Amino acid sequence: MIFSGVTRSTELSISNRGLAYGDGVFETMRVHGGELPLWPRHLARLREGARRLGIGLPDPAFIEARIAEMIDGADAGVLKLLLTRGDGGRGYAPPVDAQPAWTVALHPLPPMANAGLRLHVCDMRLAIQPALAGIKHCNRLEQVLARGEVERAGCDEGLMRDSEGRVVSATAANLLAHRNGRWLTPPVVRCGVAGVLRGWLLAQGLVEEAELTPGEVEDADALALCNAVRGILPVSLLGARNWAAHPALTELQARLAMAYPMFSNPAVGA
Repeated sequence: MIFSGVTRSTELSISNRGLAYGDGVFETMRVHGGELPLWPRHLARLREGARRLGIGLPDPAFIEARIAEMIDGADAGVLKLLLTRGDGGRGYAPPVDAQPAWTVALHPLPPMANAGLRLHVCDMRLAIQPALAGIKHCNRLEQVLARGEVERAGCDEGLMRDSEGRVVSATAANLLAHRNGRWLTPPVVRCGVAGVLRGWLLAQGLVEEAELTPGEVEDADALALCNAVRGILPVSLLGARNWAAHPALTELQARLAMAYPMFSNPAVGA
């Protein structure tokens, strides 16, 4: 196993399949008070991603021990865990004897948000692929190109649609739209990432899954983004539409902060 932290880096082999083909999965987790409050949900998604790709997962107890060493004494931060199939020869066929490789790295927490996010509608689309939908696999070129659009547009985040025009998510967060007194989030069964915070909101009955058209998003009473690092962030601008603070969003953020105090002050970046 490969292990890396903020104090040193690990050079991946040129034959590592994560580097060569994006053959792996990763988790990006919020550190709070020397712990990972959402770890069980991250572990569940990590297991599902490894299962779908057919990559062996180390004993969770071993992973947890290494994580504990990494975040010991860290009051706040972002921990990234990367799991790849390991080394393999040239060609797409996954080697049957590959030894999985994984790394963990601790990063500073992004700055806190001072205002609502400006959202750009991305031209880049997400390809429909149900076999990879939901998991956080390492093939993220769609998000890389979409994020470039966002930067050029001078915005904070990007609204992403699939190749058939359905609204899916932001580049690094799930979408929440408040319509007719309910919080709605698009399904991620065709593409997109099933965020762990999104999963918690669904499990608590605070959010429902529903297909959303671009017009329905723009017509929402309130719009927000959520992920496991940033919490729930308000969207203030999308195209020509502006949103002011909405009591439903304040209430949703308060419900989250009651369960996870680390989200009392949402962070800006992923």
